[in-house]
This record gives sequence, structure tokens and C-alpha cells, in this order.
Amino acid sequence: MAGYSNIHKYKRPPLDEYWDYIINRRDLLVPQDIRERKGSFFTPRQWVELSQKYIGDALGDDWQNEYVIWDCAAGTGNLLAGLTNKYNIWASTLDKADVDVIHDRIKNGANLLGSHVFQFDFLNDSFDKLPKSLLAIINNEKRRKKLIIYINPPYAEHGSTISKKHKTGVSMGNAVLEKYGSSFGPSSRELYAQFIIRFYKEIYGCKIGIFSKLKHLQANNFKQFRLSYKAKYIKGFLVPASTFDNVKGNFPIAFQIWDTFKNSKNNMVRFDIYDADGNFIAKKTIINTDNAFPITKWIKEYEKKSLHKPSDTIGLLNGGRTDFQNQNLVFLVNSKHPVSDMAGYYNVYKDNLRHTCIYISVRKCIKSDWINDRDQFLYPNDGWKDDTEFQNDCLAYTLFTNNIQSKYGVNHWIPFTEEEVNARSNFDSHFMTSFIGGKIIQNGYSDLFFDSNKKYKPLKFSSEAKSVFKDGKKLWQYYHAQPSVNVNASLYDIREYFQGRDSSGKMNNKSGDDAYTALIGDLRSALKILAEKIQPKVYEYGFLLK
Repeated sequence: MAGYSNIHKYKRPPLDEYWDYIINRRDLLVPQDIRERKGSFFTPRQWVELSQKYIGDALGDDWQNEYVIWDCAAGTGNLLAGLTNKYNIWASTLDKADVDVIHDRIKNGANLLGSHVFQFDFLNDSFDKLPKSLLAIINNEKRRKKLIIYINPPYAEHGSTISKKHKTGVSMGNAVLEKYGSSFGPSSRELYAQFIIRFYKEIYGCKIGIFSKLKHLQANNFKQFRLSYKAKYIKGFLVPASTFDNVKGNFPIAFQIWDTFKNSKNNMVRFDIYDADGNFIAKKTIINTDNAFPITKWIKEYEKKSLHKPSDTIGLLNGGRTDFQNQNLVFLVNSKHPVSDMAGYYNVYKDNLRHTCIYISVRKCIKSDWINDRDQFLYPNDGWKDDTEFQNDCLAYTLFTNNIQSKYGVNHWIPFTEEEVNARSNFDSHFMTSFIGGKIIQNGYSDLFFDSNKKYKPLKFSSEAKSVFKDGKKLWQYYHAQPSVNVNASLYDIREYFQGRDSSGKMNNKSGDDAYTALIGDLRSALKILAEKIQPKVYEYGFLLK
């Protein structure tokens, strides 16, 4: 390899035109856990520019001359790029190295004053450590109204018993938490919430322009926060979290402008939505649901364990948590599945089968995405009770989207008779076809199953549900035409049969059987159409607010 080093020599230091870029991205050289703890989050330039436009729209075209701006978690200062009046800009950061970087940027033309950039631990330090001219603004009620706290704080959360993903220690032991934690409850575990709390409590009257998650507006454990935080929302926008360099997850990051001098209940907060390329795509209203009951309370009311013997159980419903973020925690399994030993599962009987299917359908028929991530599912109004077509649609949807496995007990969820699918022997259970045929009477639902002559009245299904049954039957028939099959197979079992598992034990996404692939594809297409039919009822009956 002689001569290789001569060919690939680089000049040190790099060319002048690369200096600002390298300094600007210095934060990415810091280990991620340190960045999360200290707040060195690199805000993409497109969102910096858009946030400054929104501030201008809210506060007037001359806002940079009329207001003083303080970024108190400045990192390397990229959030301040594009601001024009350096005499009205202040930047502080926890890390002395970041202060040095900003000073280097000033030497290379950044529009900031060196005397306005300083080291400051916002969650611990007394305001007495602030530069005198900035402290004078904070101490003056009238001048505070012309102060904008402009910030993209860290989003880390202190560990809890709920999730091991939370960062242990990131929000413990600081002065803000010790002083206000008891009055703001579990929300005070969030670092960004701690910043907001101090703004609101100790710089009352200021404006806030902040990038953050939406937990403070939606999450159940922020109810106490919302009772205490009454600043008036002005305007803002939502963007995908994935557009930020060191933020993982499929959720929205919101830029919000608040006026802490004006009080508001903020029961409805409206945002503009932009995609990853910066294109406006829609508007979204975040609705405060603190006074509403969750959907889990509704399903719990229909379990009625005391009315049934254990042998009456036909399945177990995991209700999950009440937002879209935890959609994958909602599923139906067999009564002897290993999860039966865990808390949080609801027993499914003939009398709450319809409610179970409604629960699963409304939780699953709308795909979880970064926009609806924190939307809460609620206790519905009574409209669903008289809508038998909706109930039957949900039954059909659930029959072909569950996680029942016959190895964990009798499969009561086979939606066809032996004759319909050409099975080689009898099924162990005919519960579901009897239920569909009106031969199993539920408490409170006798009128649905008997006509005036006391004859069985089979359930009536919509054309969309019938299409699901039609495509499902073809799949079952194809499975039962194979050699050595499990006669009591569930949909999960059928998928496992044709798709197999990889070396780690995970079910493969695809199958080598082209006929099966076509059949399962047709079924999924029919289910998608049925899901779209159910979706408007989710909002009409109040399971979700819009």
C-alpha cells in the first residue's frame, strides 16, 4: 500500500467554508445519552425557520426589535440562526464546551454578542447568576412581557415502573423538581416539563416559544400539570419527531407559542401539521379529555366475572393503555395463553363478546401514526347500542384480526362450519357459528336473536363484512385442503402454517406459497375496506374526539 497515504492526505484545518458547518454540528459528536441529559438537541434548519415565522405571525413583523429572546438550553446555538438583532438575543447552556463553540461561531460571523452567551444550569442555578441586564428584565413585571423564552429543551424522562426505556436519573436531584414536583405530579419527571414549570412559576408574564412532545396536552399522567399550567396558547405546528437528529420514535414534536400572562383552560388547542419535507398537510385539534372516562372503564363494566364460571371464558382481551402509541398492546388471545397469569386482562364471555369486538375494532381500525400518537380512546356515548350493523361489523373485523392460537386451549373463534371449509373432522367448538346463527342468547340481547315467532334470527352483516367472510372462507378452505393440518386451526395458526418462522422464532412476513399469498392478500384488502367503514363510527360514538 506504498503511496496510499500520499494520495489520501487531507488539509488540516479544513477549508474556511466548512468551519461553520462543523461547529454547527458539533453536538452530534457528543454521545447521545449526554446530549439527552444536557439538552443539546439539533433543531433542523427548516423547523428553526418555520418557528421564527410563526413567532412573527403571532407577535408582529417587528418582533425581533420589540422583544428580548433567551434560549436557555441553547446547545451550540443553532436555534438562534436567522435572528437579526443580536442585542436582543441571549443564549445559555449547561455545557461549558457548548458556550465555547458558540463563541467560536461568533468569531466566524454568527450574529450574536459574546457577552450574551453564558453557562447556566437552568434547572438548578439561581437567577442571581444571570447577567445583570437579563436579570433586570426578569425582575421587572412590565419588561418580562417583552421576553420570549425560545427553546428546544431535552425530552428525556426519569425512569419509572412503567417503562425501562426512560433514562434513569435524568430529571432527579434538581432544584426545579424539588421545589415544584409535588404540585405538578408525575409530569415533573419530564425534563421539558420542568423547563415549562420554571418559566411559568418564576418568569410569569413572558412568552414561550418551545419545541416539545404533546404529553403536557394529552397524556393521562399530566392531568395535574394541566390543572396548574394555565398559560394561553397562541399558535403552533406539528412535525415528525423523526426529522430531529437524535430523537427516536413515531410521534409528533410540537412548536408552541404561549403567553404566560394570559390565563386559559386550553381545552382545545389547534395545530398546523407539516410533513418531513416541510409541506403543510392538515390541521389537528388537541382536545383536553381530563373530565372524560377512558375506554378501559367502559369495557371493564361488561366483564361481570361473578356471573360466569371459568369454563365459560372464550378468550382474554388485553386492553392495553388508552392511546394510539400503545395500539400493539391491544389483542385477543386464548383462555390458556401464558398471559392469563398477568394483570390487566379482561375475560371474554358470550355476554361481553360484542363489547370485546367493538373494543378491539375501534382500537385497531385506524392505523397508528406519528400524528395521532397520543390521542386518547374514551368511554363512548350510547349511540352504539342501537347500531346492530356497527356491532356486527366489529364482530366480523375481530374474527379475522385476533391472536387466538389453538395450542392454548379450545378455539371458540372459528367463523365457519366444517362443511363450509371441507374440514376432515369435527371442530372442538361450534360456539362462533352458533353465535352468528343466533343460537346463543346473550343477556340483554334476546331481541337480536329471536323474531316475534321465537325462532332463531341469524346476525345480519353488511356487504363489507360479507366480503371479509367470503375471502376468509377461501383461505380456510385452502388450508384444510393441505395434508396433515390442525382441524381446529385459528387464523394465526393458518398464517404460521404457510409463513413459517425464522431462526429466531419470529413468524416470517411472507410465504413461498403463491396461492396462500394471494388469498391472505384478498382477505387483508377486504378487512381494510371494512375498517374504513367502521372508522366514522369511532368518532360518532365518542370513542375518539375530533
